[in-house]
Amino acid sequence: MLRAVTTFAFSRSLDSCGVVVSGIKGGSSKQSKGRRYEQRHEEMASLGSFLGRMFRAFLATLLIVGVSLAIGTFGYSYFLQMPLIDGLINAAMILTGMGPVDKMETTAGKLFATVYALYSGLAFLSMVAIIIAPIYHRFLHQFHLDEE
Repeated sequence: MLRAVTTFAFSRSLDSCGVVVSGIKGGSSKQSKGRRYEQRHEEMASLGSFLGRMFRAFLATLLIVGVSLAIGTFGYSYFLQMPLIDGLINAAMILTGMGPVDKMETTAGKLFATVYALYSGLAFLSMVAIIIAPIYHRFLHQFHLDEE
């Protein structure tokens, strides 16, 4: 029963992403338009498709940077009662790993800076993964094509 529930939940999540999987809920092995990458047995995507993937990955990282800077700017402004421009410079410096510019005076500000620094580390790792994923997939796909 647990396996049936898990398979149903997994197939529903794949269906919501537009992914068609062979063997789950009557899926087929044809490539779906909603699927992000080609499968091992399929031909490598064109250079234009690869560059499109890289562009979308770049846009996703820009979105993460923008949201992260907004969170940091308003957080520093609110918790440390500093002007928005000072909050922006502190957020940018923490997000890039350089460290804060201003001294944290309040306990709330110190706690926010701690949480934001931890978040920034995770955001950085996520951005690296998003950028590298299409490159790594293309490399592995080429490796498997050479193997066959």
